[in-house]
Amino acid sequence: MRDPIRFSVLAALVAATVSCGDAARSGRSPVFLVVNSLAAAQGNHPSAFVGTLTSDVITNVTSPPPCSTATPCPTVFNDIGQAILSLATKDTTIAPTSNNQVTITSYHVEYTRADGRNVQGQDVPFAFDGAVTLTLPPSGSATVAFEIVRHVAKEESPLVQLVSNSNIISTIAKVTFYGKDQVGNDVSVTGSILIDFGNFGDT
Repeated sequence: MRDPIRFSVLAALVAATVSCGDAARSGRSPVFLVVNSLAAAQGNHPSAFVGTLTSDVITNVTSPPPCSTATPCPTVFNDIGQAILSLATKDTTIAPTSNNQVTITSYHVEYTRADGRNVQGQDVPFAFDGAVTLTLPPSGSATVAFEIVRHVAKEESPLVQLVSNSNIISTIAKVTFYGKDQVGNDVSVTGSILIDFGNFGDT
């Protein structure tokens, strides 16, 4: 009889631990953030948002002077991200109020590779934190623009080496947004987008 009793007690402890973990991850806020979409645009085409970004590590600019077709100017652009965010209530029977508005104040970008080679500054660009301010209404959605690839990342390893070769580094950028509701509860959400880094043709 002892083994079944021990098993039952262990199972109960595991279930309690999982429940506590889920509660801790969900936070105290009565609402949670939702990433409706995550897109990005090359820095030289900042309004052309796409679901998969080809990030050009160097761009030959032909204007304004003295840049020209005959003597283009090698230029580094940062790349822009765009997220459409919304809120959802944990208890769907309760209508949201103005207290449930969430103000986003910062974000974190981390790059990973599917092959497991994820040493920052060697295999992938360094992760970084950024600041952004956006208040989401209790209902509906809002769009936030942010920097998803920094200028400096293209001037550091491993991206700077791509300027002089034809290699491509394929990464998944995980973007986490952080904020608080109007009574101070922490809220966060993570979205992902594929980014291929290389020296692509200029258009």
